[in-house]
Amino acid sequence: MLGARYLKIILMVVVTVGLAGCATPAPPRQPHNLCSIFKEKPSWYRAAKKANKRWGTPIQVMMAIMYQESSYRHDVRPPRPWFLFIPLPRNSSAYGYAQAQDGTWDMYLKEVNPWFASRDDFEDAIDFIGWYTHKTREKNGVSLWHADKLYLNYHEGWGGYARGTHHRKKWLLSVANKVKWRAGEYGEQLRRCSL
Repeated sequence: MLGARYLKIILMVVVTVGLAGCATPAPPRQPHNLCSIFKEKPSWYRAAKKANKRWGTPIQVMMAIMYQESSYRHDVRPPRPWFLFIPLPRNSSAYGYAQAQDGTWDMYLKEVNPWFASRDDFEDAIDFIGWYTHKTREKNGVSLWHADKLYLNYHEGWGGYARGTHHRKKWLLSVANKVKWRAGEYGEQLRRCSL
């Protein structure tokens, strides 16, 4: 009798955990307001604070980069090209909140060694962005407060940025300015926010 009771409890726990794992994380309802994002998703604020403490990158800069990359969608990938009705390989292996590519993600895993890290987990993705921007400062001397230059490194890679590949891409310079603007807006919102 006692065994049947424990079996029911274990079964309920397994079902609850299983159903929770099936829930798809929705993007924040007000993605243009950092205070609203963190009030809606307090675990995101804790994760962003933790990444900021670990890597030194301001919260608003990491969040502006993430917004630009995925609009806070956990499972986003680059579009797949098609030839007639045949799907072709994607142009990039970028995936998740941070749009981290396979090779860079593997480098992060080897260097930082987080167990069970996933690109579609917010905490892991924000930590990845913090790590990447920290490495950007080490490799290319970019201040952690310069959201536009950090984003150019993020998009072009450290070598591409050092070679100046972004100078030939006006559209990318425009996107980097948008990231800089958003980081500024997010920073103002964060300063006025009571979390």
